Amino acid sequence: MPPKTHHTSVAAIPPEAVWESIQAIRREHDRQLVRWMPHVNLLYPFWARDQFDAALPRLTQACQRIAPFPITLSTFRSFTHRGGRGTIWLDPEPQDAFVALQHALQDAFPEFDEQSRFAHGCTPHLSVGQVATRQAMRGLLTSLQADWTPVTFRLTE
Repeated sequence: MPPKTHHTSVAAIPPEAVWESIQAIRREHDRQLVRWMPHVNLLYPFWARDQFDAALPRLTQACQRIAPFPITLSTFRSFTHRGGRGTIWLDPEPQDAFVALQHALQDAFPEFDEQSRFAHGCTPHLSVGQVATRQAMRGLLTSLQADWTPVTFRLTE
């Protein structure tokens, strides 16, 4: 099996037509803005780019079992990390559709179980920023939610 790398992932990427409102938040709050486009990780880490041709048949077969589905990004949520630091993220709805997609992909690549190792399983999320304290997290969540206009798109590929 090829080694895993943190430089690639299998991810759901919103169409560029809906990026601007997401990117406006990420420009202010996300240290990963330059490294990654807006995305929802499904398998991460993944194989290096030179292994993509070998991965494609397994990815294609896994995804054929999942019909395209509409996505709405309307609610901000957060993860709290050690020391009170946090990650702010948009909750892609419906969660169950993303979880089904992630499970299908993980079934095709059982060695990539990092997204589902948590006690509550996989939590699909689109990260928009990081904060240093719980207080900052509460304030940013409130502010972002108050000004947010939900984004909707169809996940087709």
